[in-house]
This record gives sequence, structure tokens and C-alpha cells, in this order.
Amino acid sequence: MTIFKRILNYLIWTIVCLLAGFTHMRIVLGPKPPPSKGIMKMFDWVYATALIQVGAIVGGIIAVLYILFDIFYLRKKLMQSKNKVLKRLLVIIVIAITVGSTHYILEKVVNVI
Repeated sequence: MTIFKRILNYLIWTIVCLLAGFTHMRIVLGPKPPPSKGIMKMFDWVYATALIQVGAIVGGIIAVLYILFDIFYLRKKLMQSKNKVLKRLLVIIVIAITVGSTHYILEKVVNVI
């Protein structure tokens, strides 16, 4: 596989990982609160900022873990497999659940984040 194809392939999977990070943050933050009134109106941007910044960080962590797992393990295992895309998507979901639960434990239980 050429370098260009590999980079394009990882770019697509990185976008999927970022979407998983945004989905995680949407679950953690809950639905968007109704718009504030008065002086508190200036804090309406906090929800979107938290969703985008922390979601991008979590998605980036998922992407790095997926790429490392793919380079060192998955690529060799899936050489002759028929359902490569489905298995890779399943790996991303498992990594996203692991990263999301670790984030939750560090934030709520251990109170580090």
C-alpha cells in the first residue's frame, strides 16, 4: 500500500475517531441548555466550547490509540479478512468505550480531571 493511500485511510479513521470523541462529550454534557437571560447570556458559549475542545481531545486520544493498535496488531490480523471495515469500526468503538469510561472514572470517582 502506498504512503498516500495509508495516510488517506488513517485520515478517514481519524475523522471517525473524532466523531466518537464528540459523541462521548455529547453524552457527558447532555442536551444543550436553554439560552440564558440577562447577564448570564455571556456564558452560553461554554457548552459549545467544552463540546468542541474536550471532544477533540478525547477523539484525538482515541485516534492515536487506534492508529497504534492498527499498525502493531490489527493490520497483520486483517490481511485475509472479509469484514475489515466492520472489525476496525468495532475496535474504534471498544477503544472509545475504554477511553470514555477512563475519563468518567478520573473525573467523577477519583476527581483528578
